[in-house]
Amino acid sequence: MNFFLKFFRILPPELAHRLALDSLNFIHKIGILNLFYKKPELETFSFAGMNFKNRLGTAAGLDKNGDYIDCLGELGFGFLEVGTVTPIQQYGNSKPRVFRNFQDESIINRLGFNNKGVDHLVKNLKSRSYKGIVGVNVGANKKSKGEQRVKDYLYCIEKVYKYADYITVNISSPNTPNLRDLHNMDNLSDLVLSIEDKVKELNIGIPFFLKISPDETNDSIDNIIKTVESSFFQGIIATNTTIDKTNLSNKKFNNIEGGLSGRPLMDRSTETIKAIKIKSDKEIPVIGVGGVMNAADFNKKIDAGSELVQIYTGFVIKGPNILSDILKKDD
Repeated sequence: MNFFLKFFRILPPELAHRLALDSLNFIHKIGILNLFYKKPELETFSFAGMNFKNRLGTAAGLDKNGDYIDCLGELGFGFLEVGTVTPIQQYGNSKPRVFRNFQDESIINRLGFNNKGVDHLVKNLKSRSYKGIVGVNVGANKKSKGEQRVKDYLYCIEKVYKYADYITVNISSPNTPNLRDLHNMDNLSDLVLSIEDKVKELNIGIPFFLKISPDETNDSIDNIIKTVESSFFQGIIATNTTIDKTNLSNKKFNNIEGGLSGRPLMDRSTETIKAIKIKSDKEIPVIGVGGVMNAADFNKKIDAGSELVQIYTGFVIKGPNILSDILKKDD
């Protein structure tokens, strides 16, 4: 595995990402994955009415289109979250748009919800062999504004809910213009009420989670907590990437636009989890994500109050062996 990691590091980031997952998918399909990788022991866990193989899952963005559900599931993840998906296919922002900073174990991306559209994802969800938990992260197309942006979320929800175990509503990407305005109290309330009406209309019984930004003020966090507590949402996913790059030691990355993930996000995202737990009257369930690079980071998320933990950048930089590192200490 170390050889492949070194090889992929010399390739352009998006090419490396695709080739790595394509290679994983290939060796899975021909039945030799176990020759390269030893699956960690699994320990079941129940949360929000769902039964998980363990507490570690993938964050949205790793498999945007659900093209790699079966091979990622075979690695031993407790759950997978695919997306972010939008109603229609979109290319995303112009390249270059992904920047790997190995010195800080971080990635900056400004992808902009590039994906093949919700119909492609639904096709993959229908045909998957993986029997574990699969969540779907939904968003809005870049060109959608105002009321149409809300309709985009509703459209995706209606398309995927029959084939997903849970749905995440993503209002926190920094790479879609003005998307984070949905954190504002009035905008968030309108979105949540619209989704709640759709849930009642379709009698949707699966859990919903709200994925939030790590860059919110205390007042904004308070408003988000109040909104979630009084709604049908099951919990919060904390957090997405940050636009704050002041703590990077490799200063050449400081002025690159986009969302920062990886080790520099660890403390900020964990503090957001703690704030939600402290301020919530109803002990809102939290799925923690951001900066998990090893078992110690994973345990810090759990200690902060996360019921589940997701990884993305840690998997990209460390490779599949990060699962064994984390799950052998998952108690």
